[in-house]
Formats: sequence, C-alpha cells, structure tokens
Amino acid sequence: MIVITGATGNVGRPLVQTLIAAGEDVVPVSRHGEGHQADLTEPETLKPVLDGAKAVFLLTSADFLAGGNLEGVIEVLRTAGVPRVVLLSSQGVTTKRHPSVHEDAVTRSGLEWTILRPGNFASNAFQWADSVRTQRAMAAPFADVALPTVDPADIAEVAAAALRDPGHTGAIYTLTGPAAISPRQQAEVIGTAIGEPVRFTELTRDQARTGMLTFMPEPVVEATLDVLGAPTAAEQLASPDVAAVLGRPARTFADWVTRNVQAFR
Repeated sequence: MIVITGATGNVGRPLVQTLIAAGEDVVPVSRHGEGHQADLTEPETLKPVLDGAKAVFLLTSADFLAGGNLEGVIEVLRTAGVPRVVLLSSQGVTTKRHPSVHEDAVTRSGLEWTILRPGNFASNAFQWADSVRTQRAMAAPFADVALPTVDPADIAEVAAAALRDPGHTGAIYTLTGPAAISPRQQAEVIGTAIGEPVRFTELTRDQARTGMLTFMPEPVVEATLDVLGAPTAAEQLASPDVAAVLGRPARTFADWVTRNVQAFR
C-alpha cells in the first residue's frame, strides 16, 4: 500500500492514477475533498492510513513550506513502521533560495528516502486560463526570462518510480522540462493551441507580488519572484533527471498545453 498526500493536486492526482495503473494499492490523502482527510500540520491525522503502508509521498502546501514542521510528520511515519518516503521539495533548495529544513527532516529520518526538486511548474499557466478564455490575453512579470518549466505528469511518473523501486533510495532529482521557455513564449504556445493569438502584457514585480500574496505566504512569494526575475544559470538549465529516471525525454510546455487546451478555449 502506498499513501499519497496532496492527492487532489496537479502532481498528486496523476500520481494516484499512475500508481493504480501499475497495480498498486493506493490511499489518497488530502486536506479537503477526495480520499482520507488529513493535514500535515496535524501529523496525528495521518495515523489511520499508515498501517501496512510501504511508502508515503509527502507533498507540502505553500503555507506548510512557510512555517510547517516536517519533523513531526516523519516521527509519525517512523512510529508506524513506514519504510520509505518520497518528498516533493523544490529546486530552490539546490540554489539556496529556499531553506533545506524539510529535506533535512527526511534525510536524517533513518527511512529509505528520495527527494524530488522540481522547477517552475507548467501548470502554473492555469493562472491565465480565465483571461485567455474571456479576453484572449495574459499578463505576467519578467516577460522574456526563460525557465525550463516541468510538466506535473513527469513529476508524478518520477515519484511513482521512486515510491515503487528501492533503487532510487538516497537520490535527489532535479526535475525540469527539456528547454527553457519565457512567459511571452508561453503565450505564443497557448495561442497556437487555441488557434487565436493571445495578447501579452508584462507586469511589474510589484504588480505580480500583489496578486501572488492573495494565495501564497510572503516568503514564498518573494523567493518565487526572485527565481522568475533573476534566475541563476542552474535554474535556467534543463536537467537530465526526468529522462534518466523515465527512459524518455521530459515533456515540453507545448505537450502540457495540448493536454489541457480546453481550459484556455
């Protein structure tokens, strides 16, 4: 049995589907909605689903990243006898933009562990779905700064491999798409997919910050804007890890848009 936290999100949902398709017994966990309801800020709520679990996927929310304590979660897993954990972390830990405290809790846990460090998600483009549908327009800061956005489906497949195969124990994977793409270029890709041009407007950092603060804690917002506006060379570099784990190239941003085009029509 494999327990998946964050099971209703952009990574959790395809991960659950991938594992079920592989014949695994899966227990989906989320704070609200489908599956078992549990909150990592209250680790004890995980206890009812851990009996017999051979692995747990830990996906922490933005508010947990800003102030949660993963040590308590790990202790619950260890006490329950769970042997393996896969943590969805962030590429920002590699570049020191985000603290390593949650990863540290995992790496010193004594459990079999794998850490996934994705870069910018392709699914962040959903933030433009409404304006593209209604106005054929989108707005973003740092119009021509390119990052190799990663498809959540690729993250899910790498996570599934790590949850099922102990050969990934002790590995830290940086997960990106195959090539960097800027917000302006993303607008062009979306326009091509829907068959109509999408007008692009560049926001200032302050304008973007104001919007992001409505759904993200301030420390996460500032770190995210730093990456989007002034990425390091490492953050702009496409990682080979998706291809190395899955034996095929990482999906492109265009691949993601094609699968999700109805959201923008």
